[in-house]
Amino acid sequence: MMVPMQEHFANHQTIDVKLQPDRAISKIAAAIGEPARVRMLYCLLDGRARSSTELAVVAGVSPSTASVHLHRLKTERLVKVFTQGKHRYYNLEGPNVASALEVLNVVAAGSHDKFVPNTSSRLLTARTCYDHIAGRLGVVLHSRFKAFGWLSTRKDENAYDVTLAGTKAFEALGIDLIAIRTLRRRFAYACLDWSERQPHIGGALGAALLKSALKRKWVVQDLDSRALHITRLGHREMLSRFGLHIEEIQGGSRRADS
Repeated sequence: MMVPMQEHFANHQTIDVKLQPDRAISKIAAAIGEPARVRMLYCLLDGRARSSTELAVVAGVSPSTASVHLHRLKTERLVKVFTQGKHRYYNLEGPNVASALEVLNVVAAGSHDKFVPNTSSRLLTARTCYDHIAGRLGVVLHSRFKAFGWLSTRKDENAYDVTLAGTKAFEALGIDLIAIRTLRRRFAYACLDWSERQPHIGGALGAALLKSALKRKWVVQDLDSRALHITRLGHREMLSRFGLHIEEIQGGSRRADS
């Protein structure tokens, strides 16, 4: 029996729909898969906006070539651009892009040999991962909050909710849990830390925790990098509130600075 042409066309459409996610992932991977664009993306991982001229220097390419690369990244929704006066500034599109880049760091390092990151000790101790705390500090805070019973694991994979005890503790830090739950992003999840190979807290809760730490002067962010400097006040507060000793945060390799 002859199959009508219209029915054949409908089947073909169904196949295309099923292949769309594969094609989308392939296009995103191709956009990332160029060293100059990789350098641009990882430069933006600290959440700070940069101009195309600054990103051209980071990528080691001409301004015109940088514009082509940035257009490609914007097309695949990996970066976004906003205009301020005569200048155009670029950011990562959002936390999901930042998380994907952090995980790619883990994959790139391999898993067969012991991982020894070629990164400054200051970045390993504490840094930003887009808009939340990463590095050794982020990991030990995550572990301590779980040990205190402040976080409860939700059914959807590595997502977290906050327990009653956690609600009281985070609100004591000035974190408005009701407000951050209304944000159009994941509330809290375990974000794999590429240097520690253990999770730190990502999502709206992680961002609020970093904001609180900065406001309370527990940490100060470097002007020219993602590094977070833990102040003496920060060490004292983290010891009294969370029972975290300097050695736990810095791996016993460095002393606290003022």
